[in-house]
Amino acid sequence: MKKEKNNVRSSTEVSEICHIPDVPVDSTGKKIVLLIAILAGFITPFDGSAVNIALPALGAEFHMDAIDLSWVATAYLLSSALFLVPFGKIADIYGRKKVFLYGITIFSLSSLIMTMVSSAEMLIGVRVVQGIGSAMIFGTGVAIVTSVFPPGERGRALGIYITAVYIGLSIGPLLGGAMTQYLGWRSIFFVNVPIGIIAILLILWKVKGEWAECRGEKFDLMGSVLYGAAVVAVMYGFSVLPAFKGTVLIAVGIIGIIVFALYEMRIPFPVLDITLLTKNRIFAFSNLSALINYSATFAVTFLLSLDLQYTKGFTPGHAGSILVVQPVVMAMISPIAGRLSDRIEPRTVASTGMAFTAFGLFLLIFLTEATPIWYLVVALIILGIGFGLFSSPNTNAIMSSVDKRYYGVASGMNGTMRLLGQMLSMGIAMMIFAIVIGPVEITPPYYSQFSLSLRYAFILFTVFCIIGIFTSLVRGKRSQTIHASIPEKSKK
Repeated sequence: MKKEKNNVRSSTEVSEICHIPDVPVDSTGKKIVLLIAILAGFITPFDGSAVNIALPALGAEFHMDAIDLSWVATAYLLSSALFLVPFGKIADIYGRKKVFLYGITIFSLSSLIMTMVSSAEMLIGVRVVQGIGSAMIFGTGVAIVTSVFPPGERGRALGIYITAVYIGLSIGPLLGGAMTQYLGWRSIFFVNVPIGIIAILLILWKVKGEWAECRGEKFDLMGSVLYGAAVVAVMYGFSVLPAFKGTVLIAVGIIGIIVFALYEMRIPFPVLDITLLTKNRIFAFSNLSALINYSATFAVTFLLSLDLQYTKGFTPGHAGSILVVQPVVMAMISPIAGRLSDRIEPRTVASTGMAFTAFGLFLLIFLTEATPIWYLVVALIILGIGFGLFSSPNTNAIMSSVDKRYYGVASGMNGTMRLLGQMLSMGIAMMIFAIVIGPVEITPPYYSQFSLSLRYAFILFTVFCIIGIFTSLVRGKRSQTIHASIPEKSKK
């Protein structure tokens, strides 16, 4: 028989290229791997979110204007998104432990350099390097946990790991504010160094073996360039909305994604096998649900922090002590949800979580200057339950829906949805502020417009989550997973 297309690999080619190593890991080894993942899963999002609270201090020291300050955060997010999927594929080819080790080393070293920067240009440049290290960590961390823990234990392990990620994201502003106030902004970066060193030593000392199911494949450099250019255009476009340039960049990015997809379908070893999205229903809709969830929730802490400090006159510390309720609840629920997703359908648990999140956001629509604190705390508890129930089962569904040889790519894709969702969430909030309030400082005369902006944002986010309930439910059952990218053995 003739080969129909040059991008279709025979079962013989796959078996020759994709050596699937047997890396036995005992109970102690699993705990060590999970501990390493927790350490890395905490410091990377903590760093990203804590820096935001330190921006005024950075601006004062280096005389940076608002645009320069925005690049401190944007440079990190853009470089992370640019490299997540490519490094996930590189890890599948050359070894996940190796890429993870390089990533935590780069991240820790660049964090140390951040404590010694002497100019705004150097600061932003090192943030780009930090983002690259973060991409190497997030492109492999979930994949390694998935490789080590079998399906019956995987959900619980992912739940613990994701708890660390969400805690890092959520308490970053609280701890970052305190550290900036009492120890200086450089302390935020220095705290990453000892944690990174501990993780590096544990990897070198305790983690044996390697996971590289696609050893021997050729890396798709052109596809990675197309993918990176498209993602950067979309993410940067969201960061400058509602300016016309933002709309143009998003449109260019979408066109770039289409070109990337067409190119990937024509080559034998793509960086992202498009059939994972076109023929694997669980993988596609689980990633879409993750994008929707992050888009609807990431800006919530930012908006509520402003509301508490502006309209209610709370100090940053007081506001942070209220907002910390949500991550505490999430940290309690996420491991339980992960364990549940090992026993029942992940889509059921995740969809329930999305429904809780939608209800919590719905309650926030009715916030006013006179709203009692207990009402806000109840809404935050419900949001924490929703976050906890959704994240780990959804990640479990993503990672369990693909073959071992795609764990790195799946992990990178999941991380990319997180970053795109964060940028979209903040882009929506900024766009609403620009339309309702305009380019003015938020002062008492504008509090009514500010409250109206919050209402519009929470209405939109609630609608997002209602749509997310649907996308989460229609993903299909775990038993219906299709490893479409693995060619069937040819019949003789």
